[in-house]
Amino acid sequence: MNPLRTILLAEDSPADAEMAIDALRDARLANPIVHVEDGVEALDFLLRRGAWSERGEGLPAVLLLDIKMPRMDGIEVLQRIRAEEELKRLPVVILSSSREESDLARSWDLGVNAYVVKPVDIDQFFNAVKTLGTFWAVINQAPDQE
Repeated sequence: MNPLRTILLAEDSPADAEMAIDALRDARLANPIVHVEDGVEALDFLLRRGAWSERGEGLPAVLLLDIKMPRMDGIEVLQRIRAEEELKRLPVVILSSSREESDLARSWDLGVNAYVVKPVDIDQFFNAVKTLGTFWAVINQAPDQE
């Protein structure tokens, strides 16, 4: 049996991160949830560098990625992920408040798996994250990691 894969949340807003984590827990997912606050930390986690150098092998079930973050934004993270052979199949869902067409188009051009605009309504946001977590961690079938 395969171990439960992590859900990685890259979100710099403490309020949005807390709400997303609460929504994922409310979905009763057994998957561990790891929260990082910017793109540099997300790549460190994925590439097992720095503070994450001792983490176990394997990729997360999904990366929920904000666009507007300090140090390295979500678009740059997505670009780096798609350029790395060992990361290119990682499911990435942009979860952003940005409705800018340029962000949307650039994300799709770089191979994002889904782009979800954060609803302003708290209940809608909560339900959207629950649905995303359930789909990517439970329903979606990914190929074996090589």
